[in-house]
Amino acid sequence: MARKRFDDSNCSVARALNEVGDWWSLLIVLQAMYGTRRFVDFQQELGIAKNILCDRLGRLVDNDVLRKVDVGEHGSRFEYRLTEKGRDLFPVVIALRQWGDKWNPAPDQPPLDLRDRATGRPIHPVEVRNADGQPLTIRDVFVPDESLPASKKTSA
Repeated sequence: MARKRFDDSNCSVARALNEVGDWWSLLIVLQAMYGTRRFVDFQQELGIAKNILCDRLGRLVDNDVLRKVDVGEHGSRFEYRLTEKGRDLFPVVIALRQWGDKWNPAPDQPPLDLRDRATGRPIHPVEVRNADGQPLTIRDVFVPDESLPASKKTSA
C-alpha cells in the first residue's frame, strides 16, 4: 500500500512531512547533524537495513536536505552532507528532542546535555515567541481568515 503524498496540500506541515516525515529520515538528519557522513557509519549508528538506508538517503538527496559528495581519491567513495535546507531542520530536531525528553524520556538515562559551544552553557528550550520576545502558547495565536484555505473559512 502506497503512502499518501501531500505535494499539493495547502498545509506546509503536510508538505514538509513528505520530505522528512518518517522516523528513519529524521534520524538520518540527526546523525548528519552529529557529523556522520558515510553510508556505513549511518548504518552502524542507526542499525538500519541497507535497502532502507539507501532509499532514505536517496530521498533526502532528491529533496535537497542532504547532498551526495564524491570524496574518493581511488575509485568512488561518497559522503552525505547537510545542505542549508537540512541545517534549517536543526530547531525542529531540537524541539522534537526536548519534547521527547519531557514526554517519553529514556528510563535509565538523563536527557542529552546540549550546550552552547561558545559559552558552555545549556541551551534553552525551543519556544515560539512574539515580536517582543515573550513566549506564546497555542492559545495565544490565531490564523487570520485570509491565510486559511477556502474550506476552513467561517462564513459571517
